[in-house]
Amino acid sequence: MKSIQRSLSLGLIAALLIISLLLLQTSLWLFESGLRRTLETDLREESEGLLIAVVRGTEGFTLDTTRLNPRYQRAFSGHYFRIDLPERSWRSRSLWDATPEWPHVNGLAPGLVEGPQGQRLLTYRASYQRDGQQIVIHVAQDYTPILDSFRQVRLAGLGLVGLILLVFLLLQRYAVQLALRPLERARQQIAQLQQGQRRQLDIQPPHELQPLVAQINHLLAHTDDTLKRSRHALGNLGHALKTPLAVLGSLVQREELAAYPELQAGLREQLAQIQQRVTRELGRARMAGDVLPGAHFDCDAELPALLETLQMIHPRGLSLHWHAPAHCRLPWDREDLLELLGNLLDNACKWAGSEVRLEIEKEAGGYRLSIEDDGPGIPEAQRDNVLTRGTRLDERAEGHGLGLGIVRDMLTAWNGSLALEQSSLGGLRVVIWLPLRP
Repeated sequence: MKSIQRSLSLGLIAALLIISLLLLQTSLWLFESGLRRTLETDLREESEGLLIAVVRGTEGFTLDTTRLNPRYQRAFSGHYFRIDLPERSWRSRSLWDATPEWPHVNGLAPGLVEGPQGQRLLTYRASYQRDGQQIVIHVAQDYTPILDSFRQVRLAGLGLVGLILLVFLLLQRYAVQLALRPLERARQQIAQLQQGQRRQLDIQPPHELQPLVAQINHLLAHTDDTLKRSRHALGNLGHALKTPLAVLGSLVQREELAAYPELQAGLREQLAQIQQRVTRELGRARMAGDVLPGAHFDCDAELPALLETLQMIHPRGLSLHWHAPAHCRLPWDREDLLELLGNLLDNACKWAGSEVRLEIEKEAGGYRLSIEDDGPGIPEAQRDNVLTRGTRLDERAEGHGLGLGIVRDMLTAWNGSLALEQSSLGGLRVVIWLPLRP
């Protein structure tokens, strides 16, 4: 959402900045064009007034200074002229010793020329005929104050543009946040789905998001139904295979095969491998992984029932304890974690003397689960062998040695790890690290 807001803000700022600068520059250009036309009219009238000051006397044409505007007599006043006749020329006293570059074409000069004391002059040239003689009159006006005024107007305009951009940006951010609020709400609900705090999105979203929310909810329901049917089918398959395998196992033990010990041992080994492989593949296939974000493991709801079931399975007066953070919800599939913890706790209960302890800790980047008992434990030199699939240290215990193997398959799917340590209770401590998914 922030990237969308940033993109919209940058796009709006760029568009408004370009449009504002174009409007400001265009307005100044139009205003200056109108001002130049006005000044051109004034300069033409000035040249006509100077033409009147050129009078014919006994010695030819002379300049009647009494008819000149006093500003032409004041040095560097900003108003200048030059009158050229074939035999002589006059220039205003205000020019002093400056010699501007006068235009060579009648009319208003397109550009400004350098004047005295750094002035920028707007010049005009006019040609007249009197008594058969050509009179060329140049007039100029200092354009520097107007340039300074334009510069101030431009700076003020830029400041006003910046203020308008700031106001528009604030309004745009508010409008975008208001428009994207439904999307932000949907994003939060999807995050809650991933954390297991809900099973579907709101069924009454804004009108614009109704098709998207309906499709997501349909996909979640379809995925949930598919997973349930797959697990049900796998359970049926597991039960269906148990009976034939049990029958084959009993047949292998019959007296008729006792006379063929090598054949009996080979069949027994093959049946054991089949049973291990079937158990392993069914366990791996039942793992949901990331399929159902809403079906996460609620420690407060699941662990008491799990420990109660284990106490019924192992009625030896075991003391089972668990500890987890308040309102702890592990972001993995409920059924998978029940199978993982069930395997580890069941093994701990088999070997424990009187106490089994489960502890769940939230750490940076994931969760640490530890199951420990007060049983005989496992010597450090033999712990690596226990992690090998099917390896058992005591053949008197029930089972096939597959519990840790199935747990290892789950941890591989979740990028987790497992370690065997010495428990503070005196027995074995199984430590599992489950990293959080990005």
